[in-house]
Parts: sequence; structure tokens; C-alpha cells
Amino acid sequence: MGASGDLTTITDAVRDLHLGDDMSGRAAFDAMTALVTLRNLIDHHAATVVGHLDRLGVARDHGRKLSELLIVMGLAPAVASRLIRIATAREQLPTLGAHAADGAISAEHVDAVGKGVDHVGKRSAEPIDDVARLSIVTELLAHFFSGATPADIGKRARRLGNQVAADTGGLPASEDRNLNTLVHDVDGDGRLQVRADLNTEVGEKFSAAMEELAAPRPEPDGSPDARSTERRHADALEALLDIAARSGDAASAPRHQILVSVPADTPDLAELPFMGSLTEAMLRTLTCDTTATVAIVDGEAVPMEMSKDKRLFPAHLRKALHKRDECCIKCGVAATRCQGHHIVHWADGGITVLDNGCLLCPSCHADIHHNGWEVIMGHDRHPWLIPPAAVDPTRRPIPAYNRRTLNLDNLPAAA
Repeated sequence: MGASGDLTTITDAVRDLHLGDDMSGRAAFDAMTALVTLRNLIDHHAATVVGHLDRLGVARDHGRKLSELLIVMGLAPAVASRLIRIATAREQLPTLGAHAADGAISAEHVDAVGKGVDHVGKRSAEPIDDVARLSIVTELLAHFFSGATPADIGKRARRLGNQVAADTGGLPASEDRNLNTLVHDVDGDGRLQVRADLNTEVGEKFSAAMEELAAPRPEPDGSPDARSTERRHADALEALLDIAARSGDAASAPRHQILVSVPADTPDLAELPFMGSLTEAMLRTLTCDTTATVAIVDGEAVPMEMSKDKRLFPAHLRKALHKRDECCIKCGVAATRCQGHHIVHWADGGITVLDNGCLLCPSCHADIHHNGWEVIMGHDRHPWLIPPAAVDPTRRPIPAYNRRTLNLDNLPAAA
């Protein structure tokens, strides 16, 4: 019987395997141990077959990349990439392959060791020989057998790489821009997940920006900043994006960087090209005076109308807002990090004039549109905040941040 027939027999046997509910604790432990070994062996043989597919050019004959062929066959992209890396590294790492062939090490750990050896090699100023490579594999395998996770093996490889860099005059990982990565993807809740791995220079720039832009600021009643450290850092990242959109000119209207598509017949189904659907409240926030362009589209997603820049505060009005408000009227963040907010939204007939605008940072802007805060224009021609009942049951108006020494008892007389 050929390999295909053997695999069919094995597949049928595994499919017919019955692990009943009446197992003892010992039996369950032994069964799990056997299944882990079986899984390791399957991954080992899968990597072997991936090597054959690559050598035989099967994917190329089908007009695909090898990774694309594996994904079409049902593998997750991450699994396909891992098997390709293992197959590629196997020829240079026979000791690692021998442990994998025994079913003693998982594919995730095999991949971690292989990537670790590759990392150490890149840190060296000179190519590493077989003796040095075997020494690295042996140390990383010993780390695995001591109970290390794939992430732990990666960290150990980083330390070995730095030692090699110091010994040979190579480049340490902390200074290698070629290792820099930033990955972002949208999760099932419609939220963007961001992961970055940065060298020392870029990491320092990022950390310095976070230190400045994520500094705590008091709440309107003078209490400490209620935001968590993580929330403050996320707000700081948004501030960086807004600064970039304005090209450093805080008094000018931001360049458009967001396109909102709004179906003419169903405006509640508005969506963004990358992040998907959004609520009416978020639509109002984006179109208040940020970097959004609104496209009204028909049933075939063909634009019927594009929003006009008249809803945006032009440079002369932004300068006036900066002069009058000086900062975010709610939290005091610098004016250069604020957006112009229409007190009466432009979609509700509000016009773009000084008396219908104020400065709000992105975080406080969201509080106005989502969390029950309101802004009114006082008879003194300065904006005032009205907190939601959950914050202040009396909803007593609060002066803008730069005028917070004022209260309702010492207002200047109306003109």
C-alpha cells in the first residue's frame, strides 16, 4: 500500500477513535499525552509534504504561491506560513528535525527554534558555521525541554543574538530596522488591533510622543484624570494622527483622511472603507469638523453627492477659536491637539461661525457626541459645558477650561 493508502487508513482509524465519557483521570491524561504526540507527528509530516510540494512546483503549476495553495487546501494563513518556514529550515537543522520526527516537540516550538537560529545568524557580522549553528539549536532545544514557550525561546534567541553581535561586531536586534514590524487588523467586534515591534530609535520617538500626549489631565470638576493608562495612550495615538493630518499647521483645516459612504435611502447604514459600519452618533462626530469626507451613494455605491468643505472651520475661524478658547474647553488639552466642534451640528442647520464653534480634543469630542455632555454658548459669547445627570444630577453649567475660575455667581454683566 502506498503513502496515500496508509494515510487513508490512519485517517479512518482516527476518525473512528472513541474517547468515552467514562474515562478515569489517568486514562484521560494518557490519552491527551498520546494525542499531543500524534499532533506533533502530523505537523512534522505535513512540513515534510510541504517541502515536497515546493520542490515539485505543484503550487506554481496551479498559478499560485505555495502559501496560497495551502490556504486553499484548508490551512489557516498562520499555519501555512509556519509549515513553509519549518520545511525551509529543516535541511540546515537536522538535530531539530530528528526531535520533530520523534513527536517530542510541537510545530510551534520547532518554528520558534528555527526562527531563533535565523535571528542569531543575522546578528553576526560573519556567516555562522555548522558548529555554531548546532550550538544554538542545542541551547534553544534545552530551553524548550525546560518548559519554555515559543515566546520564551524567541526571547532567549534575542539574548544569544545580542551576544553574537557584541562578539563579532554585528548589529544588535535593538538597532536593526529590518526587524521593525507593525501589524493591524480588524477583529470580530469591528475594533482595530495594532501590534508593533520597533527598534530603539523609532521606539524612543514613539515613547516620547506617548509621554507628552498621554499626560494625565484633570476632569472638569478638578478630580484626577479618570482614564486608564491604556486609554490615555490610545487617545495620544489619535492625537498623533490628527497632528499628521494637519501637517503641523494647527490653525488650518485638516487634510481629509477618512471617507464615509452614506447610502441615500438608508443613512443609518453609513460605513467606512476599512472599519465598516458606524452609528449615527459616530457619523456626526466624524463629520463635525474632523478629517472626514462624506459621500452620499446610491444603491450601486455610486457617489451622488460629496460633502462641502463649508462645514469645516477655515483657517481664520480656527485662529479665532484658538484665541478665544485657548485649549480644549473640557479638559484643557493644547489647542493644537483640538478639533473644531459645531455646537449646533451642521447637519441640523448649524452654521460655521465663531459663536457656533468651540475647541474639543478628540476624547472630549466623543463625550459630547456619545456620553451625554452638551455645549451651549453663554451670553458672554463663550462656550459652557453641561454635564450629564450621571456626572452631576443638577446638570450645573461648567465654564470653558480657560475660564474655570468663573462660576454662576461671578459672571460678568451681560452686554
